[in-house]
Order: sequence, then structure tokens, then C-alpha cells
Amino acid sequence: MENWSLISLCVLLGLTSRWAVSFHSYSGAGKPPIFGDYEAQRHWQEVTYNLPVHEWYFNNTNNDLNYWGLDYPPLTAYHSLVCAYVAKLLNPEWVELHASRGYESHSHKLFMRATVLFTDILIYIPAVLLYCFYFCDGSSKQKVATALCILLYPGLILIDYGHFQYNSVSLGLALWGTLGLGLGWDLFGCLAFTLTLNYKQMELYHSLPFFCYLLGKCIKQGLTGRGFFHLVKISMTVLVTFALCWMPFLSDPKQPLQVLHRLFPVGRGLFEDKVANTWCSLNYISSYHVCETHLIIAGGHSGIIMLPLLLKDGLLLPYVVTSLAFLFLSLYLLSALERSTEEELRLGLYRKHTQHWLPKLNLSRIIKWKFWFSLVAMAALSFTSVWLKPPAKLPDLFPVLVSVLSFLHFLGFIIYFNQVQLMEPQRKKSLKKTN
Repeated sequence: MENWSLISLCVLLGLTSRWAVSFHSYSGAGKPPIFGDYEAQRHWQEVTYNLPVHEWYFNNTNNDLNYWGLDYPPLTAYHSLVCAYVAKLLNPEWVELHASRGYESHSHKLFMRATVLFTDILIYIPAVLLYCFYFCDGSSKQKVATALCILLYPGLILIDYGHFQYNSVSLGLALWGTLGLGLGWDLFGCLAFTLTLNYKQMELYHSLPFFCYLLGKCIKQGLTGRGFFHLVKISMTVLVTFALCWMPFLSDPKQPLQVLHRLFPVGRGLFEDKVANTWCSLNYISSYHVCETHLIIAGGHSGIIMLPLLLKDGLLLPYVVTSLAFLFLSLYLLSALERSTEEELRLGLYRKHTQHWLPKLNLSRIIKWKFWFSLVAMAALSFTSVWLKPPAKLPDLFPVLVSVLSFLHFLGFIIYFNQVQLMEPQRKKSLKKTN
């Protein structure tokens, strides 16, 4: 009974925060000729509702691909079509072919935000709550704190409700896939993750861990016995799911090729809106499609990574408020700085490398100092980006500094968590021997 009360509390706070933040401005509001991501999502509803499937990804007189042409996988297009049917019932003007371009109204804005909230309730929030309350260790308070920190993550809320990117769908499906594997329901996990790949191509970031885990499990069971049949079932689940998602595009070879061309538009270029990411920092032809969604998918970043984009959209106040709230929850509810011993932070490998040269080095204290340095650096960059003008010869100085700082954070996180993951099996074995 207590768990249900706590779950209800998390849902209430999660929904309240989303709906409160949803009243801020949105991407491209009142900015012709293309009006931003708000118009992109509305336009996709217009296209999918009024045009036959075989025209959705092709350039023609009714579908100008230079004006927010579809560039996500088929499942996103089907989602737009479902939303379009609802929009048509509420107000046909919202999806009228050609005439609806650039349409803006208070009622339509509420409708668009409601579609994001609905997907949160349907897919994302249940997955988060199941993970936190049934898969996480710790007390009820810690589980609630973990759930709140995930549900109140500023980046996801500000992007989904300001840019209508529906990251809650792709992330929610990916989390359902992870939960499926955790429960031993490998086929369900494969189904969920295949759906997320067919919703957003950026989920390819998460595909390698899924592939390695499932292949390793099959090898462990024996590829000449149970493992082989398990691999066949997994392969069939993936292939059938892909086939069902792409079925309307398989009648003509040109169709799937065009969809793939739209999903990986090499000619589009790498950078969009000066959003900080790995590719902006390294500046190589490392990716085909870089936008703010990548930041959500990659994970591990604070709100500052999207600062240039949020400032462009006039979201300074929501950025500050949600970031401070998230920081408070992390420090107060999860005791992020109190639980920082070397054992809790799993710094054994680092200790092993430093004990010979610096035996008295206090690694946990260094972590605390790095945490506070990170906060000060992010606050300073936020302040300078808002209030100071960059030198005339370096107009993009502040976005570049944000990009580099964010990339260094990401690099540190990926090294640390991979090290923890690789050392975990050895750590468990040693604990068993001790017990």
C-alpha cells in the first residue's frame, strides 16, 4: 500500500512539473518562414493525413522536403498520423493541406503539448516507475528520489514540451526493452527496442549493449543447443517487427531507399543550432544527423549542454528553475555528496593505479571538488552566455565553450561508467567470497 502511495506521488509531481513547464514559449513561435520544431511536428501531421504513404518521404508539389520533410523512421510517421486524426476531429484547420502551414493558436499549442503529455503517461512514466520501484535497491525514500530525479530531468521536459520531439516515446520504449531483458523476457525486450529503433534512428546509440547482451546470453547457452534456438527466436522477433513497421514501404524498392536517405541525410551537414555535442567538439564527419535529440539519447549531461538552443527559444527562466530543482533533488533526496566514499563511488581501479605514486591521494575528496567546480563552471558559462557579448572576432565563443565543457563531462562519464561495468563482475565475486 505504501508503494502505491509513493508511486502516485511521483506520478502527480511528474505530471505537474510537465504541465507547468509546458506553458513556456516553444521552438519557432512566430518566426517565419519555417517556424521551428512546433511547425515541424504539426506539418508532419498535415502530410501524413493528407498524402498517401508512398509520398510521405518523397519531394513533390504537395510535400516540399525543404519545408520540414519527414526525416524520422516510419513509427514516428504513424504517430503523427494518429495525432492528425485527433487534430482533424478537434479542428480541421490544424491539418489542412497547404493552408495550415505556419498555423499557431493557443488551442493548438495546448493540443500539441497534450500529445506529449499523453505519450509520457502511456509509455515513459510507467517504465520509469517500474524500474525505480521494482529494480532499484534501497529504501522507499531512495526509490522515490530516483524516480523524481528521472521524471523531473530538465533536458527531457524542456525539449519535449518546447520542441515536441517526443523523446519520451523513444526513451520509454528503450527502457521497456531494458526492463524486458531484466525480467528475462528477452523477446519482449527485443520487440520494445526494435520499436524504438523504428521511432528514432538515434536509438542506434543504445543498440550495441542490447546486441552484445543478447548474443552473449545465446553463446553462454550454447550455439549448438538452446542458445541457437534462442538466437533464432530473437532474430525472428526483430525481423518481423521491422517488416511490420516498414510494410507500407516495401512494395517498391525506391521507397525504403528514400526513407533511409531521409533518415541519414549526409548532405544536411553535422551541426544544428550550435547545440553542444561530441561532434561539435571534435569537428569530424562523425555523424549524419545531429540535433538536440542526440543530447537526450546520449544521457549523462546537465541542462547546460542545451543552453544555446534554450536561449534561442527564450527558455532561460524554465532552464534555471528546472536545473535548480533537479540539483536540489539530487543533493537533498539522493544525498549525492554524502554517499561519496571510494567504495560507494567504486573507485577501486583508480586507487590501484594511483596508490604506488600517490598513496595518500583522497579520491573521494577530489570527486567532490570536481562536482563543485563543474557547477561553478556551468553557472559561469550560463551567466556569460546571457549577459556578456562575445568578441567580434569570436561570435560563437560561448557556444563553443559550452560544447567543450559538456563534451569533457560526457567523456568523463563514459570512461567512469564503462570502468564500473567492467569491474562489476569481479566485485560481486569478491563480495561472495567475503560473505
